[in-house]
Amino acid sequence: MRGFTLVLCLVAATASAQEPVQAIPETTRAESTPPPALPTLEQQRYLEGLRTAGRGVAQLKDGVSRVSSSHGDSVRLKQAARRLGGLCGTANGFMTSGRTKMKATAYEDSTGIKARRLTTQIDSLIRSTPTCEMSAARKPDSTVTGLLSRLRAYEAALRDFRAAIGLPNR
Repeated sequence: MRGFTLVLCLVAATASAQEPVQAIPETTRAESTPPPALPTLEQQRYLEGLRTAGRGVAQLKDGVSRVSSSHGDSVRLKQAARRLGGLCGTANGFMTSGRTKMKATAYEDSTGIKARRLTTQIDSLIRSTPTCEMSAARKPDSTVTGLLSRLRAYEAALRDFRAAIGLPNR
């Protein structure tokens, strides 16, 4: 009798598990604003180029932070300054290859203006990297000062561009 009860419970459990679950009707209203337009191929290419150029900018920031954090120790400062020179060279490669994909004509109106301003700032960073590469080991303080002002201008242009296309700023 005990075995029969056990089999009956197992059959009931598997039968109830196979019943379909009723869907809960959606009670929310549809959004009143239309979904954002998908980016065009040119805009996608611009954003891919920006991502690649951003890698180079990140390398510059890394080199600047290394030099800034090693001011108490002359040996570490010398190593950080040499590394900054090397990072300037590799950053130039990333920024140049990313910049070639970035055509500001992909965007219109005020977003186009912000896209042009951003490409101008990237061009400014690209122009400063050969000087950075050559002078970082000899004059790390003045090199960092020059890079910091250009990086701040780039960050401001990037913040404006991201806001214009509807991306959150970090």
